Amino acid sequence: MAFSFLYFVVVGLVLILGLLVGYFARQVLANQQLRSAQNEAKRLLDEATAKYEEMVRKARDEAVKVRQASESDSRERRYELQKMERRFNQKEERLDRKLESVEGRERGLADREKQLEAAKAQLEEIRNKQLHQLELISGMSSDEARQELLQALEEEMSEEGSRRVREWEERIKDEIDDKAREILATTIQRCATDVVSETTLSVVPLPSDEMKGRLIGREGRNIRALEQATGVDLVIDDSPETVTISTFDPLRREVARVALTSLILDGRIHPARIEEVVGKAKSEVETMIRTEGERAASEVGVQGLHPELIKLLGRLKFRSSYGQNVLIHSLEVAHLGGMLAAEIGADVRLAKKAGLLHDIGKAVDHEVDGPHASISADLIKQWDRSDEVAQAAAEHHGEATTTSALGFIVATADAISGSRLGARRESLEQYLKRIEELENVANSFSGVEKAFAIQAGREVRILVKPELVDDLGAMRLARDVVQKIEDTLKYPGQIKVTVMRETRAVDYAK
Repeated sequence: MAFSFLYFVVVGLVLILGLLVGYFARQVLANQQLRSAQNEAKRLLDEATAKYEEMVRKARDEAVKVRQASESDSRERRYELQKMERRFNQKEERLDRKLESVEGRERGLADREKQLEAAKAQLEEIRNKQLHQLELISGMSSDEARQELLQALEEEMSEEGSRRVREWEERIKDEIDDKAREILATTIQRCATDVVSETTLSVVPLPSDEMKGRLIGREGRNIRALEQATGVDLVIDDSPETVTISTFDPLRREVARVALTSLILDGRIHPARIEEVVGKAKSEVETMIRTEGERAASEVGVQGLHPELIKLLGRLKFRSSYGQNVLIHSLEVAHLGGMLAAEIGADVRLAKKAGLLHDIGKAVDHEVDGPHASISADLIKQWDRSDEVAQAAAEHHGEATTTSALGFIVATADAISGSRLGARRESLEQYLKRIEELENVANSFSGVEKAFAIQAGREVRILVKPELVDDLGAMRLARDVVQKIEDTLKYPGQIKVTVMRETRAVDYAK
């Protein structure tokens, strides 16, 4: 028991001693750390103090440098300001001197102006006196003289203007003529077509004269049946082994020719057989019409035409105008139009199409009232729906105002095709009428003494009265006659108008 108590006492003392030792050890350690921290703080304070003193020194040095630079800059600026002030003072002095000089000149100019005003007044007075004297001498007032002078100037300017206009017109016309001549020559050289003259008669050969009697039949019943079925006149005369078919309708003439040829080959000729053969002939001609229309469209390279237009094209094979086959003419116009379009850079395809269809209205012009050009335009609008082609067809004869390039191309190609020698026939009556109309147009102008149409109506020569028409008036007269011919007459190609003015001076030596 005593031992346990002693043990606990010892343990307690040891614990108390350990606590005391630990306390003192922590105190010593804390003092050491405190001293270390104080030393570090002192070191840092010393370093900061040194750095601060260094920064203060550098700042002081920098401030000294800035102050020195500022003082130097201030001295330079003061020097520059002083120089500028001196220059401004010098300029001000010069301006003052110039101002004094200008004022002196103004005073001098004012004096001169007064002198000029006085001189002007004197000149005006002298001028009025001279005008008065001139009016007394000439017997004409100044207004009248001015009017006469202005009139003379106006006449002179009018003559000069007319001369200039004439020169410009001649130069431009020469250039246009050369270019047009080159294009037309190139186009015509590239075009070579056959010339076919259409007539109103067809001749069918017979194997023998005995066939004439069979065609006539008993009491003429066969020939009457054939004429009634075809609508033509059969001429059976003394011509050996031939029968002549006469009609103005080429389509009927072709039907009659085909039917008559079939009857001759078959040998059976009686009214019932005639009606049957005529019906077959009409079917064959319809097939031929469609074939010819397709061939024509294929020849010029026009694709996609409506079947009705193809049919109308084929009917043109049996239509003639002034003895010229209309289908051949349309093909020629299509080729010429395509070449003209190629020469001037226009649409070749549209030009060929418009040229091929421009006379399509002639296939039905005996059924529809109106000019064939407008009928053609209506048919094209109805079956092709091409406004450009329809407009060109409407314009090619002048019934409509020509405004499109395609219309000019088709009109030009149509004129070339129709005006070639041998392409068309013209009756003597129509020829004389055209000559008379040309001469009447020329004689309708004042100052014309005589007018003659020559060169088959290709040229009109006009003799004027020299006392009524001067040189400039002759030029104006030629232009006016050309304009009236273009507005009132229809003609192929072009007509040359020549105005001749002759002054004769006659005297006698005695």
